[in-house]
Amino acid sequence: MSAHVVGHHHRRRPIRRAVILLPSGLTIANLFFGIFAIVAAARGDPSRAGLYVVLAGIFDVFDGRVARATNTGSPLGSELDSLVDIVSFGVAPAMIMYFAVLNREGWDWVFSFAFIACAALRLARFNVEQAGRAKRYFHGLPSPAAGLTLATYYWFSQTSLYNDTNIANLQWHVMLRFVMAGLGALMVSDASYPAVPTVGFRSLREVLGTIVVVGTIIGVFFVPKQFFFPACLAYVLYGLGRSVLLGLLGRPTVSSHDADLDNDDDETVIEALDRPPSGTLAYSPSETTSVVRRRRRRRRPKRDRPGNDNPDGAPPSPET
Repeated sequence: MSAHVVGHHHRRRPIRRAVILLPSGLTIANLFFGIFAIVAAARGDPSRAGLYVVLAGIFDVFDGRVARATNTGSPLGSELDSLVDIVSFGVAPAMIMYFAVLNREGWDWVFSFAFIACAALRLARFNVEQAGRAKRYFHGLPSPAAGLTLATYYWFSQTSLYNDTNIANLQWHVMLRFVMAGLGALMVSDASYPAVPTVGFRSLREVLGTIVVVGTIIGVFFVPKQFFFPACLAYVLYGLGRSVLLGLLGRPTVSSHDADLDNDDDETVIEALDRPPSGTLAYSPSETTSVVRRRRRRRRPKRDRPGNDNPDGAPPSPET
């Protein structure tokens, strides 16, 4: 009996180790394509560089989801993910802009530096405030969205949608400097940006989320060069416009703590922030945070339960 148990334990260990290494392997693949994008940009191939940043974004999406699905997240994975994202969505897009758009003889490289610095600050703040928790809103523009916006501009500039319309008459080579500065500022701002929408048909929010997801899949697979830059720009402007509107109405945007969701009750609290207050009764941001925390404490699982293979670990912190 004991020999059988020992043998079974040894068979499971390599499988468990492979599962633990899988999310980190996806993160390293993200880094590979981020570095490859920089190399392609330096070689004067911004189109291929943009493709590599998109591929890095795909791996960035899956590494966190695989870690959560297999319960193999760790603080090491969180830090690795953030360091890799600085390269793939900070340095690589900035270098694409530097080699393809900016003036290399003057001081335009400062725009690239500012964008990279804001991406680093954004990811550091994310690790402190939101890493490792389910969320419906990001505090500040996510770095992958900012990086993809820059990296896919050249794709869009080569399409008929760009060249056969009045869009091509805009001074993009001048405007992109301000776009880079604006994206950097939004990454370190207090603007709230929605995370991946919920898919389903039980509510209007889920139906709209399903439409967004299906439309994104169609755009990515069938018209990627026409889709990515306008879609990323629309996402950037949506979050900015929503935050400005809520600020003008005197309503709180979703804070970093309110954006964390562990169960449906937390979603109910956060959805209440998006509804206009009835009369004079409404949660303040601090009251909403305290409600969410109390509900988490009541439902927090014990860490010493039998079968918990990772009692001290923490899920990863991808910005996806």
